[in-house]
Amino acid sequence: MAGSGSSMLYSFLLFTVILSLQMMYRGKLASSELFTILGGFISSLLFLVLLTFIGNFQESNGMRTSWGAVILAEAVALIVASTVHRVCITTCFLFSAGLLYEINKISGVLVSKIESKTKRH
Repeated sequence: MAGSGSSMLYSFLLFTVILSLQMMYRGKLASSELFTILGGFISSLLFLVLLTFIGNFQESNGMRTSWGAVILAEAVALIVASTVHRVCITTCFLFSAGLLYEINKISGVLVSKIESKTKRH
C-alpha cells in the first residue's frame, strides 16, 4: 500500500497532467454534446485526484479531513469545467457527486473490515 506522501505526489502529478490535457483540448471538448459530457467527466476526475491530494496532505500534517476538503476540490473542479463549456459545470457536479458517493461507500466497507479485525484479536 502506498504511503500518504507518495500518494500525495502521484495525485498531484495526475492533477497536473489531466488539467494540462483538458486545457489543450478544451476546444475539442466543447465541439459537440458528447464531448461536452466527456469534459464534465474529466473535470470530475480532477475533483477525485485533488480530493486525494488534499486528504493525504492533511493526513501527513496530522489533521483530520473534513467536508472543507470536498468543497474546495469541488470548487476547483467546477471552475476548471467552466473554462471548457457551461454544460461541463453541470455534468462535472453530477459525476463528482456519484464519485463521492462511491468513495464514501468503499470507505465504509474498509473501515468496517478493519474494525472487525481489531475486535477479533
